[in-house]
Amino acid sequence: MTAETAVWVFGTGMVLFLLLFVSVTAYFLREWKKLDTILETFLNGKFDDADGRELCETRESRVISQLMRILNDARFREKRAVEEKDQVTELISDLSHQLKTPLANIVMNMELLQNDALTGAQRKEFLAHTENQARKMKWLMNSLLKASRLENGMIHFQAKQTGIKETIAKAVSDVYAQASGKQIVLETEEFQDFNLFHNPKWTAEAMANILENAVKYSPKGGRIRIALSKMDLYTRITVSDEGVGIPEKEYSLIFQRFYRGKDVEQQEGNGLGLYLAQLILQQEKGYITVSSRPGEGSSFHIFLLNENVSA
Repeated sequence: MTAETAVWVFGTGMVLFLLLFVSVTAYFLREWKKLDTILETFLNGKFDDADGRELCETRESRVISQLMRILNDARFREKRAVEEKDQVTELISDLSHQLKTPLANIVMNMELLQNDALTGAQRKEFLAHTENQARKMKWLMNSLLKASRLENGMIHFQAKQTGIKETIAKAVSDVYAQASGKQIVLETEEFQDFNLFHNPKWTAEAMANILENAVKYSPKGGRIRIALSKMDLYTRITVSDEGVGIPEKEYSLIFQRFYRGKDVEQQEGNGLGLYLAQLILQQEKGYITVSSRPGEGSSFHIFLLNENVSA
């Protein structure tokens, strides 16, 4: 090889090397610019999935894909943390609002009990009222915490195909004393037991809440009827009362937390029973509806999956 040829080969190699170096450098600069764009956009709070898809479609490196996953995960965790904080704040606010009245009653009763002029009968009456308010506070706290945990998926229970008759009997027994106090008859339509997809303990609690609601708003000496109707996919369990009824515009509202109907705001209650019942039934892939007319009573319809229906 002549000296001229060697110089030419060397020069050509250097040119190719420089071109390769420039090309590689430009490539990495582009990739780093993409990374920088992603980070800057994310930190400014303007990052969304569309931006991510556009960048990923033109990427030539796995680094960007991995960074995208990390940033998306970080954004999800941040959003979840904010949601949990808001839920805790809402829970504390609800507890504070609902406990205000019974706590005020307890404080007032304790002040009255310090009066030495009270008779034994009066003292006993105030103590009984104080105990009743304390029980109400305990029920409110337990129910609200239970509802919050059901909402957030912190409570999980297993449902299975099992007999419904004992579940209904348990729900009726839970409200029997309250119904007897108002001379209300609880009447269950006779039927042969059969399996429905549900959890006996939790479903009995949901039904007891519905029955308690019916007893609360039914007149003294009234009647509450429980009837079953089997359909193709579901069995409908209907609880009918002779109470004040519900306007149609409130059908969807009565299942919201703490909602009280306009016609019953002056009666004792907290608006948690139906809300809890709905949450429980949803976990069993069931649901609840209502039909009613003001002054003509209400019918609450519980729907549970039949046996051999895929849950």
